[in-house]
Amino acid sequence: MTPPKRATISDIAARAGVSVGAVSFALNDRPGVSDETRARIQGIARDLNWRPHSAARALGGARAGTIGFVLNRPARTLGTESFFGDLISGIQLGLTGAAAAGGTHVGMNLLVARDLSEELDTYREWWSGHRVDGVVVIDPRSSDPRVELLSELGMPAVVVGSHPSQPGNAPSVWIDDSDAADTVFGYLHALGHQRIAHVAGREEFEHTAMRATALARFAASVGLTAETIPTDYSAESGASVTRTLLSRPVRPTAIVYDNDVLAVAGLGVAAEMGVAVPADLSIVSFDDSAMARLVRPALTTLTRDTVELGQRAAMLLLDQIESDAPLQSRPGPPLTLSVRDSTAQLDRLRQRI
Repeated sequence: MTPPKRATISDIAARAGVSVGAVSFALNDRPGVSDETRARIQGIARDLNWRPHSAARALGGARAGTIGFVLNRPARTLGTESFFGDLISGIQLGLTGAAAAGGTHVGMNLLVARDLSEELDTYREWWSGHRVDGVVVIDPRSSDPRVELLSELGMPAVVVGSHPSQPGNAPSVWIDDSDAADTVFGYLHALGHQRIAHVAGREEFEHTAMRATALARFAASVGLTAETIPTDYSAESGASVTRTLLSRPVRPTAIVYDNDVLAVAGLGVAAEMGVAVPADLSIVSFDDSAMARLVRPALTTLTRDTVELGQRAAMLLLDQIESDAPLQSRPGPPLTLSVRDSTAQLDRLRQRI
């Protein structure tokens, strides 16, 4: 499907039944039109999602030469999660590599949004203002208003997600979170663990739901006890949930965390409460940052090349910008389980069975 075109001054003039010059006067708040006509033209411009500062480029059909990336996470937490820095580095490498291969130099517009509403408004402003040629979207939701909006705008987009996109939707660069979860839970079960807790991220995120579903399915298939507890990804929430889990009369023998911030916070609580890792408790993280390797004991993790993930997303987005129809999704880099000192065979003599 051919994406809708951006509105131009000519489009506004045609709808208002006035000249292009009259539109220019109204939008630049200059004399030459009546107040009634000015208000009508400005209302039409808002309806068409047009912004005055983009007029020259929009009329000429020129590319912005920039892609967009919105991070909808608390700004104070971004510095502790290396995933985002690695992903941004990978996107930039992908853009630089494309330019080195003979393409046009493309920059990146990065914004940290306070909430979903601000993220949606940013996409509208970027597209109507001719600020970006497309966007990389992360943390997909099962029913995602961002993907719906981007489709309505005709804005090229690539989703960093957990599965291939449905035909006709924005393509994804994906890593199968269900398979990743099965790998982790299967490993812990092979070590003898029968009580596993999953300290997850935000429950509206698709990958959180996929990991929780995978744990529930696996637990039912092998007869172990399991539960998922959502958090906001912060160290404070990770510590609080872990403290609750380890205060139970019958506590889990293994805890899987959705990122290294949660996992390191949990490791600290275990030490605080005298729960030995890994003798009394095995800990695994779905991330693998330097933080996971520097703490003691070093954390067992799922390892992925997040820089390469960003590169693949940038390359797919550049291809999507050149295409009139949604492209096919592409797989991300493979995952591997990096076994370190935070997991061990369950010593049943030390457990409260």
